[in-house]
Amino acid sequence: MKFDKFMNTLGWIASITAIIMYVAYIPQIFNNIRGMKGSPIQPLATAINTFLWVIYALFKKDRDLPLALCNAAGVIFGLIAFFTAL
Repeated sequence: MKFDKFMNTLGWIASITAIIMYVAYIPQIFNNIRGMKGSPIQPLATAINTFLWVIYALFKKDRDLPLALCNAAGVIFGLIAFFTAL
């Protein structure tokens, strides 16, 4: 039972750190809007990768909501960073 609780906690901690990583796109988004555009390639790759993880997490036999939720943030922030960099 302790191992299951540990793994659940680890999953949520990893999800929170993933969200923090994707929120780190905010300064790039602001720079893009201000005209100091960054490369759109990395945010697009992030958006595609995290979209695939969301689909995987939601449609596998045992849904993995922490995985889906944290990667949904990557889709959102990745796409915003991508489109503002164009």
